[in-house]
Amino acid sequence: MPDVEFTTGAGTTPGYLAEPASGQGPATIVLQEWWGLDEHVRGVCERFAAEGFFALAPDLYRGAATTKPSEAQQKMMALSMEQAEADMCGAADYVASKAGFEGSGVGSVGFCLGGGLSVWALATCPRVVAAVTYYYVLPHGKPDFSRLKGPVLGHFGAEDEFVTAEAAAELESELRAAGAAVTFHQYPGATHAFFNDSTNPERVGRHDPDAAQISWQRTVSFLRDALSGSA
Repeated sequence: MPDVEFTTGAGTTPGYLAEPASGQGPATIVLQEWWGLDEHVRGVCERFAAEGFFALAPDLYRGAATTKPSEAQQKMMALSMEQAEADMCGAADYVASKAGFEGSGVGSVGFCLGGGLSVWALATCPRVVAAVTYYYVLPHGKPDFSRLKGPVLGHFGAEDEFVTAEAAAELESELRAAGAAVTFHQYPGATHAFFNDSTNPERVGRHDPDAAQISWQRTVSFLRDALSGSA
């Protein structure tokens, strides 16, 4: 039963939950690209479950997903950060309440828009203690980076036309200056959305299998260490 609803400080939020076969393990929230809660995000949740994690993707658009860039941009720009923060924090509370939850806190992982939101969650959600950002995008301002409660892992394509290598380096420096423990990786030859292997026609040809696999291994290892309290 992967589709769930959970309560937040602002009401009720739908989402997609994947659980480890053992019924026990650490937990992470998974935050969508600007397309919405689509097949790719669900697939990432299932991959985390196969690695032994509870993984919950809050449906920030409330069922509205698209493959059209113009519609995705409209939905992203219309996103209420107050609502998104409630959704993310509520999702982290929900997975931490699972009977088999193990760990010192909850992780957050996000892609593009979700990459920015993942860092936002680390700064604002009490349960979130580590964040992974893939090609960070956040058009709605930024949180107070000095409030980050744990380490940040970032993945960026060296040929990303939306988040340039220079922009990624500037973000890394800003986070570090705020006192955050930051590790950013640049992937040579990779472009924006290199991790996305979906059939979305706007993403076909961007997937970089090698960069995606290396970044995934780094992400899983990072979260296992950070959520066990040994990072």
